[in-house]
Amino acid sequence: MAYWNSYRPYVPVHERRANALRSLSAALGQGVEPRPIEAFRGRKMARTFWGEAWCENLETFSDYENRLPRGRTYARNGSIVHLEIGAGKVSAFVAGSDLYRVTIAIEKLAPDDWESFKKRCAGGIDTLFDLLRGQVSDSIIREITDLKTGLFPSPAEITLNCSCPDWAVMCKHVAAVLYGVGVRLDSEPELFFKLREVDHAELLDCASADAIDEGLPMHEDVLETADLSEIFGIEFSEIPGIAGIKKMRAARARVRG
Repeated sequence: MAYWNSYRPYVPVHERRANALRSLSAALGQGVEPRPIEAFRGRKMARTFWGEAWCENLETFSDYENRLPRGRTYARNGSIVHLEIGAGKVSAFVAGSDLYRVTIAIEKLAPDDWESFKKRCAGGIDTLFDLLRGQVSDSIIREITDLKTGLFPSPAEITLNCSCPDWAVMCKHVAAVLYGVGVRLDSEPELFFKLREVDHAELLDCASADAIDEGLPMHEDVLETADLSEIFGIEFSEIPGIAGIKKMRAARARVRG
């Protein structure tokens, strides 16, 4: 038999995708809706801060550079028929010669690294909306994207697996899914924090608590001991924000303790 006859005949992308979709329902299980990465055009894989930052971080990995171009093609042409991001894990199905299952495990951001990151960013993020839109200062962006101390995973923190017969650790199906994560973060940036298993709301809590500690130390004894009804002529519960401040102080004390 001729050498070239050992390869499977070429199947157009639309046929591969159609075949994969027919097999996908059984692979996902009853009641699970597919979440594909739709085909798209353009040079950029992602168009928002979190999506672009994910892809740019991916492209700094020298071990991956030889396999990434094929992955970009697969992601662009709609070959990712399902992609789901969970805590520390990406699960996907990619249409190739067959329907291939891809799993990518990503280590949880180390607690010490997360605490250090929160302290460095304290007071620099105004709202979760700003954070998820990437509308933060250049200094915060540098903290987020720093290759050593930022939030994005390093190659050592990523474990790749695909059911295809390719011997390479990163096949084109895995590379496609890695890019697919960036595309999905365009529309659901909160999934980045779910993937790294940290609560992005803590970035605001940390800033608020620090502001309280710095802004109200001289009044703490007064708030805890004074009879506010006599001072102001109103009930304590009518003063907005006081109860919230005391609860936050108590919670912060428990964490520090």
